[in-house]
Amino acid sequence: MAAHRCSRSAVLLIICCLSVFIITDSQATTSNGGQRDNNAVNSPQTATETAEQAVGEGRWEATEAEAAADRQDTTAGESSLPASVPRPRDDFQEELVIRPLHSGDIYASFQFRTVWETDFMKGNKVSHYRLFPKSLGQVISKFSVRELHISFTQGYWRTMRWGQPYQPSPPGAELWVWFQDSVTDVDGTWKELTNVLSGIFCASLNFIDSTNTVQPSASFKPLGIGNVTDHRFLRYATLPREIVCTENLTPWKKLLPCGSKAGLAVLLKSEKLFHSSFHSQAVHIRPVCQDWECKTTSWELRQTLNVVFDLHTSAQGKREWSLFKMFSRTLTEACPLASSSKIYIDVTDNPQGDQFEVSPATPLLSQAVVLGDRRTFSVYDLTQQITFGTVRSLNLLIRWKSSEGDMLRPLLHAERYVAGYGLQTGEIHTLMYNNHPYRSFPVLLLDSVPWYLRLYIHTLTVTSKGKDNKPSYIHYQPSKDRVRPHLLEMLIQLPPNSVTEVTVQFERALLKWTEYTPDPNHGFYVGSSVISSLVPSIVAMDTNSTQERPLFSSFFPCKEESSYFVRVYTEPLLVNLPTPDFSMPYNVICLTCTVVAVGYGSLYNLLTRSFQIEEPSPGLAKRIANIIRKMRGVPPL
Repeated sequence: MAAHRCSRSAVLLIICCLSVFIITDSQATTSNGGQRDNNAVNSPQTATETAEQAVGEGRWEATEAEAAADRQDTTAGESSLPASVPRPRDDFQEELVIRPLHSGDIYASFQFRTVWETDFMKGNKVSHYRLFPKSLGQVISKFSVRELHISFTQGYWRTMRWGQPYQPSPPGAELWVWFQDSVTDVDGTWKELTNVLSGIFCASLNFIDSTNTVQPSASFKPLGIGNVTDHRFLRYATLPREIVCTENLTPWKKLLPCGSKAGLAVLLKSEKLFHSSFHSQAVHIRPVCQDWECKTTSWELRQTLNVVFDLHTSAQGKREWSLFKMFSRTLTEACPLASSSKIYIDVTDNPQGDQFEVSPATPLLSQAVVLGDRRTFSVYDLTQQITFGTVRSLNLLIRWKSSEGDMLRPLLHAERYVAGYGLQTGEIHTLMYNNHPYRSFPVLLLDSVPWYLRLYIHTLTVTSKGKDNKPSYIHYQPSKDRVRPHLLEMLIQLPPNSVTEVTVQFERALLKWTEYTPDPNHGFYVGSSVISSLVPSIVAMDTNSTQERPLFSSFFPCKEESSYFVRVYTEPLLVNLPTPDFSMPYNVICLTCTVVAVGYGSLYNLLTRSFQIEEPSPGLAKRIANIIRKMRGVPPL
C-alpha cells in the first residue's frame, strides 16, 4: 500500500509540472500575439496619417518609388506572417492608362500582369495553379516555350494622328515564339503549338503553316532574361486577314484571375470594345528576374488590351468622355486577388487644366519616361476605399475646355503601298520617316512576302533625300512555291529629317484553281512590314539653354533617357492576282447537264418504254345499240 501511495504521488507531481509549463507557454504566446495586434493596429493609423498628409499637400510619386514602396510593403507583410504560413509565390497587378488624344478621341490601355515564381522546365509537373492560368502553363511545359507573344488586332493604328501606342501590333493576328534549345524538331513543335493556341483563343491560328512562317535572323530578340542569339529556335508568322470578334475576347478574359467579375476587367464589354476605331488584345509570356540581383527567375504573363474610341461614333460628337460612356459600366471594387489596381490618366498636355478637366480630381500624381517622353499621370488607387467615395462607384469624367494644341510628331513612322498597273507585275514601296531635326539612327526592316508574289531582288533600291542609301546589313531568303515565303531583312541608316524609300518589283503568280479563296476578286493580303529601332529620346532633344536647371544635368543626356526601343508596323497590303472566270465552269456545267438530260433522257425513254396495240373505240351509235341489246339480254355486237 505504501508503494502504491508513492506511485500515486509521483503521478500527481508530474501532472502539476506539465500544467505549469502549459500555462507559462500560453501566457508567452498571448503576450506575443498582443504585441503583434498592437503593431497591426498602429500601422494602419500611421498609414492613414501619411495618406491624409499626402492628400493635403498634393503628393508626387515616381514609378520607381511606387515599385520600391510596393516591394517594402510586400516584404513587411511577408515578415509578419507566421513561419507555418507559406509565402505566396505569385502576384497579380492590374492597371488602366487613359490618354486623351488631340483629335478628340480617347485611348485606353489595359495591363494585367501575373508573375509566378516557378520553373516549368525541370521536368517536374506543376499541378497547383492559383493565379497563373493552367492552360498556358501546360503549353509552356509541353512545348518547351521560352517566350510567347500573340496579338489579335482589328483596325490600323494611325501614328500621325494618335502618336505612338504603348503596345504596337499589326492588323490581324501575329504570333512569334522562342523555343528552348532542347527542342529538336522546331517546325513540328511550332505546328502543334499553333493548333493548340487556335483552340485556346478560338482563332484561325491553325492556318499558320510553312507558307506564312519565317525565321528572322536579326529581328524579334528575346524580351525576357537571357541572351540567346540562335535564331533557329525562333518562329514568326502573321495572319493579316484574321477577324477579331467576341469569341476571341471571351477566352482572353477567362485567363484573368478574377475573370470579368471584379476589378478593371468589368469594363471589358464586347459590344463597346468592338464599336471602336481600333482594338487590340495580346498575351505575352516571358521569364523575368524575381529580384534585383536576378538570383531567381519567374514567369511573367502580361495581358494587354488597347482600344481607341472615336469622337463622333461613341460620344455623339461631344468632346466629353467618361467610364460609363466608354464602357457602359463603372468601377465599384478592385480585383480581390490583385496586389495593385490603379488607373492612370495622362495629364502631361494639361498642366494648368486649361485643355480638359478630370473629375473626380485626385492629388496623387506620378511621373515616368514613356516612349522617350516625360509624362505626368493622375493616379487613382482602387485598393483604397476613399477612391470610390460615398457612392461606392467610380466614374471618371474627362471634359474638354479647349480644342487648341498640337501633337508632337512621332520621330519614326512608316507607310507602305503597291504601285503599278495590270495583273502581271507591280512594285512595293515602303516609306520610313525620320522626323528628328538633327540626329540619324539605324532601323531594322523586316519584310515577309508570300510566295505568289515573286520578288525581283535585283530591282531593290533604297533612297534617302534623292540619293542611294546602301544598307549595312542585308539578309534575303528566297521563296519556294507553295513551301515558304520571301524573307528580307535590312539595316538602314535614316538621315535626320528625311524620308527613306525602299522599292522592289514583283511578278504575280497564277495559282491553281483550288488555291483561290472563296472571294478571289477581293484580293490577297500581304502582312505588315516590321521596323525596329532605338529612337533618340524626346527628353534628350531639349537644347533650351535658358531653362533654369542644374548645369551638370544639361550637357549629357541620361543614359536611360538617351534612346528607347520602338517597333513600328506598316499597313497590310491588298494585292489582286490573275483570277480566272469562275463563272465559266458554272456555265459549262449547266450546258453539259442540259445536253445530257435531254439526250440521255430521250434514249432512256425509248429503251425502257413498253409498246401495246390499242383497239379503236366504237362509235356512238354502236355503243347505244350495245346498251339496248344488253338490256334485252342479247349479246353485244
